[in-house]
Amino acid sequence: MPSHDSSAAPPDASNILGLCDDGVLSDHPTSIAPLTAILASPAPADHHHLGILLLPGFAMVALFSMIEPLRIANRLRGARLYQWTLASQDGASVKASNGMLLPVDTARDELPTVDKLVVCTSFAPEAYLEDRTLHWLHKRAHSGCQLGGVDTGCFVLGRAGLLTGKTVTLHWESLPEFSQRFDEVDAVESLYEISDDGFFCAGGSAPLDMSLELIRLQHGQALYQAVREQLILDQGRLPASRQRGISQQTADLADPLLRRAITRMENTLEAPLSIAALAEELGLSWRQLERRFQQGLGCTPRAYHGERRLLHARSLLHDTRHGVTDIALACGFSSHSSFTRAFRRRFGITPTQARRQPPRPLG
Repeated sequence: MPSHDSSAAPPDASNILGLCDDGVLSDHPTSIAPLTAILASPAPADHHHLGILLLPGFAMVALFSMIEPLRIANRLRGARLYQWTLASQDGASVKASNGMLLPVDTARDELPTVDKLVVCTSFAPEAYLEDRTLHWLHKRAHSGCQLGGVDTGCFVLGRAGLLTGKTVTLHWESLPEFSQRFDEVDAVESLYEISDDGFFCAGGSAPLDMSLELIRLQHGQALYQAVREQLILDQGRLPASRQRGISQQTADLADPLLRRAITRMENTLEAPLSIAALAEELGLSWRQLERRFQQGLGCTPRAYHGERRLLHARSLLHDTRHGVTDIALACGFSSHSSFTRAFRRRFGITPTQARRQPPRPLG
């Protein structure tokens, strides 16, 4: 069964060794600085085989961000520390969200025994999901395989009922919908979560940080540091780091109370606070909050929050299969009709028409 590991036999520390581009150790020196402390270290017996299930629309940047630190760890240690096998539901190539086709090693049902299995998805994570895949994930979980999710992979694991009581994370854009659908799961906006229950990360570049942390936990600080330096990363981000900083527009605002108000609004898109309640939280009167928004952003608090809710609703229309009414309620609208009126005023088309014009096609 094809798989990937970029490994080689442990090097002879008495020689000055170079490293080939494919990760295999070479007897010919290269311009890479000697890494004798890492290369001379005996390779531990601990070997990790990662299965990666790709669903159509997965984010290629997230996949490669997860794999590259593992490849570099193999390369530096000169041993098979990590191995990965790519699978699709039917064994055919999978189209990423950027439209590129990526060949896989095997079909879902032919994936060999692995100690870890990660579901890698992005936009519309359930659009191409087969019921057989849900049953297959159950079997893998019950066999002792540790499960993980990248980007929006938690939607698939949640749909399979495999996340109850667990703490997970996924891309910030999908967190509100996920929390509404799977209230038995503790979904947080962190970069990644690693525990005995599984491993989850937010997509984008966050898998880079998650893989680095796995290397540190499994093979020590020295190898972690060496891999990080190969990646030219100044420092690894902590799991509790937020996925998003405040926007540049918000950061440029001189008024700290206005920045706090915007952050609170962004965190309550699905259950909007009244402007009076928000003002009270900030220790302001309703009129004082109105004045700060007008001075800082040129609009009212209500207008700003309404805009953010409508933009979030448009994202859900494009990236999920939920009904318009469910999306309306998830974005704080009291009914289908009130949502449709607001959406038409803002975008010039109805939510149903917007759904027929997705801005993120697979290819």
